[in-house]
Amino acid sequence: MTEQERIELQQNNPLHGLKMEDMLTQLVDHYGWEILDTAMRLNCFNTKPSIASSVKYLKKTEWAREKVENFYLYRFKRMPKASEAEFEMPARSRTFAHGLKPREPMVLTVESILLSQAKAASAHKERTGRRPSRR
Repeated sequence: MTEQERIELQQNNPLHGLKMEDMLTQLVDHYGWEILDTAMRLNCFNTKPSIASSVKYLKKTEWAREKVENFYLYRFKRMPKASEAEFEMPARSRTFAHGLKPREPMVLTVESILLSQAKAASAHKERTGRRPSRR
């Protein structure tokens, strides 16, 4: 894939040209701080949350910024999940097929997020509990 083709595909990424402040404003307006805190477990969404302080933290903390960008892409914009190869790339570098449009944001509640997290933890415990111990 040439650089020009990659740039054209990148134009369809909802993160392309989007400022962190604008992204957070959209997320907070739609979900609110409590849901964002429950879903991502970031202290900047819990302790005296504000757009300015969250942007400052996310600009300094790459792993947290990636977490928010992935939430924005896959829960708020509901874009198709990234392939394994693309998942290794930062969210802002991923490409989406031309003409692919974001869908309506996922409906989330604190309860639905906690239930989803509990199911994931249970599945992880079940997977790791079945392995023989190496003693």
